[in-house]
Amino acid sequence: MGNFDNSSSSSKANYEFFMKLKRECEIRKRHQLEMFPTKVADRTGLRPYCAATFDGWSCWNTTPSGEIALAPCPNFVTGFDTKRFAFRKCMDNGSWFRHPDTGQPWSNYTTCVDMDDLEFRKIVNIIYVVGYSVSFAAIVISLIIFLTFRSLRCTRIAIHVQLFSSFAANDLMWIVWYKMVIGNPIVVQENRFMCQALHVLLQYLMVANYLWMFCEGLHLHLALVVVFVKDDNAMRWFYFIGWFLPAILAGIYALVRSSYPDETSQCWLSESHTQWILTVPVLLSMLASLGFLINVVRVLLTKLHCNSANPAPIGLRKAVRAALILVPLFGIHHILIPFRPEPNGPGERVYQVFSALLVSLQGFCVSLLFCFANVDVHAAFKAMARRIRRRATDNGNLTATQTREVV
Repeated sequence: MGNFDNSSSSSKANYEFFMKLKRECEIRKRHQLEMFPTKVADRTGLRPYCAATFDGWSCWNTTPSGEIALAPCPNFVTGFDTKRFAFRKCMDNGSWFRHPDTGQPWSNYTTCVDMDDLEFRKIVNIIYVVGYSVSFAAIVISLIIFLTFRSLRCTRIAIHVQLFSSFAANDLMWIVWYKMVIGNPIVVQENRFMCQALHVLLQYLMVANYLWMFCEGLHLHLALVVVFVKDDNAMRWFYFIGWFLPAILAGIYALVRSSYPDETSQCWLSESHTQWILTVPVLLSMLASLGFLINVVRVLLTKLHCNSANPAPIGLRKAVRAALILVPLFGIHHILIPFRPEPNGPGERVYQVFSALLVSLQGFCVSLLFCFANVDVHAAFKAMARRIRRRATDNGNLTATQTREVV
């Protein structure tokens, strides 16, 4: 690592941040100049010292010649362990060590980085970004399909559209989060309102995903068990549960967490006990969804009986099967939270990769089960293909008739 100055800042915000660090260091430097003479006395007499200085990241204290100065690793640099220390050598002549390649005073930050861990964190972040990108593309394609075919306009598909919309927004915001926040240590350190608001928005969309999944199970339960429920009334409740209830929960979470100053730094990246304000409702919704679906399966088995006079439609049966797969899949991530390994503990890396794949590809799984494997979607495409063939045949017959008339 080398000497970092303000010219490395890529924006006004970065420049202001580093200038603030430099001003703080100048104040410390003036204070130390008042305390130290031009030379430091020791057993061998008087020896020179290296004056306090700012290298662009850290402020180095006045150090006697021949000694090593230590500074805590900066907490705004992603991958740095703040429990470690960088070092800088004061030469015998009272000047800071200069790097032989650049000839400039040099601070050694290589001790701040666990290179293996840093590479692993980068790989995990790439998995998240790629997974969310794949999910976002699949979700957008699914939404286009649902909104294109008139034959797909029903309450069940309307709930699918809302679930998919929440996933599209969630995946897009997570990509922004990893690109603009996780990949930008200055944004994390400045901890401005926008990155905090983005964190709360992400929590809101996460809860919305799970509550719309709950609405999927609730609708199937109403359609097969309760039966006599008006779709318009049901949709109004679904909109409240899927969009407004998560906003209330996210607002409570934001208010409670903001009351703990030690949990509001660095764009709220750190783990917080207040996360249970969101996790508990999500877990309850997953358990309720599972209960609904178990009862729905019981009813389906009854309607599939050979003596049943009113068998359930195949599309509804496949929707139940898809929901039964997704509910436990979605719930695994939250169920495993209490069993998360300690940092750098056995299994921690396996857990991180598994979690990254599971969470980021949820949108893709939703598209696969509720759209690409949906029998109603298949029927809509087959009908479109038949219309295209019919038009081609009609145009061919018309052209042949016109040709015979000309002849």
